[in-house]
Amino acid sequence: MTFKQGLKDGIPIFLGYLAVSFAFGIFCITKGLPPLTAIITSLTNLTSAGQFAGVKLMIVTAPYIEIFLTVLLINLRYSLMSIALTQKLDDNVKTYEKLVFGFGVTDEVFAVAVQKEKINAKYMYGLILLPIVGWTLGTTLGCFLSEVLPSRILDALGISLYAMFIAIIIPESRKKLSVFLVVLLSAGLGVLFYYTPYLKEVSIGFQIIIITIVASIFGALVFPVKDEEEGDSNVSSD
Repeated sequence: MTFKQGLKDGIPIFLGYLAVSFAFGIFCITKGLPPLTAIITSLTNLTSAGQFAGVKLMIVTAPYIEIFLTVLLINLRYSLMSIALTQKLDDNVKTYEKLVFGFGVTDEVFAVAVQKEKINAKYMYGLILLPIVGWTLGTTLGCFLSEVLPSRILDALGISLYAMFIAIIIPESRKKLSVFLVVLLSAGLGVLFYYTPYLKEVSIGFQIIIITIVASIFGALVFPVKDEEEGDSNVSSD
């Protein structure tokens, strides 16, 4: 669990983020945001879905409270991931270091770190460094290269993030009925908001909030996840 090992484990995440954040940079420029705004957004947020949703709301000049609630709800999962990782950190990790690691936690960083039996500060510094650099660097390249790339390439790269989300949900939806139904419900609600006369008047931010809450409650009630302790006790009793 050294800094060097953390860097090594972060290389695949760096490469993936470089491509996706490149599309984010292009998206920001095509929507009229200054390059510096896009770069600072990536450097301080480090979240794909949250950033895209936040930028969309900024473009339509949504109220601050709507932007705040939307981005908070989308990124709330990182709090749960950070809490889970604290159980694996060495006891000598300081509070300010935990805050730094919480900032650097993403889905991919969590997936790598949670597999380790024990984590120290040096390893976590190495693990989060390259993803942060990759996400910010990709955004920077996307911002400045968008002015020289052909429009056809820009249009193709503009949908890459949506392709990434599809690539994330389709395999899980095929393996788990619960995921499939939650995704189906979310998509259905999105279509309902888009085409229904009165519902389509609801702002984008609150549409996201409502759909996320409804789909989450549906998944929690219909497909509850058993606690590990409960599962272990059932196995031992059998």
